[in-house]
Amino acid sequence: MAKESKAQLVIYNILNPFIQLMYKLGVTPNMITSFGLFLNILAAILFIIGAEQPDRTDMTFVGWGGFTILIAGLFDMMDGRLARIRNLSSKFGAFYDSVIDRYSELVMFLGICYFLISQNYFMSSLFAFVALIGSMMVSYTRARAEALEINCSIGMMQRPARVVTIGMAAMICGIVHFFFGSFIFHFPNTNFTIFETISIFTLPITFVSIMANITAIQRLLYTKKELLKKE
Repeated sequence: MAKESKAQLVIYNILNPFIQLMYKLGVTPNMITSFGLFLNILAAILFIIGAEQPDRTDMTFVGWGGFTILIAGLFDMMDGRLARIRNLSSKFGAFYDSVIDRYSELVMFLGICYFLISQNYFMSSLFAFVALIGSMMVSYTRARAEALEINCSIGMMQRPARVVTIGMAAMICGIVHFFFGSFIFHFPNTNFTIFETISIFTLPITFVSIMANITAIQRLLYTKKELLKKE
């Protein structure tokens, strides 16, 4: 099992009272996992509602979508923690958690892509789709490596990093819109856009799209190296 970072330990210390309460109420890790999926579906719905707003510059639903993604991420942390500290771990539980995590991420990106395409941010929607591809390949390369008995948890853009980056970006985008309204900066004497409100959201998505695929490639090369050692 991977060693927990200091940041994770701080978050777990905050979440422990809630985890203890859930245990007393008879909540199971699989129930928490399922609720996390529900929250990601809700986040996707918020993005879809935002896409249908007549004002293209309205980032309100983007902000609420990001907040919901972050809350879903906390539940994603709690299910595994509850399973470990209360000795409720099982092979099916780990399998179920992995499958539902993939559904959660796919649904999240569905909402994001729908919003960006509907609001005519076509290039950003392509990066969101590339981020989705990278996210799935990060998980797939690890799963295939583990099937070959190789522990392949390397790379910076793992699921927690993706969730925090996208969730925080969306939430901050909504907060900035709420307090300062919408803005857009053009290259001098042209209509070429340098930066606008939605960029607070789309630039981190672009970063995730690049780094997730780099992480997948790193895992591919690492697995190849480890297999060559065994052979």
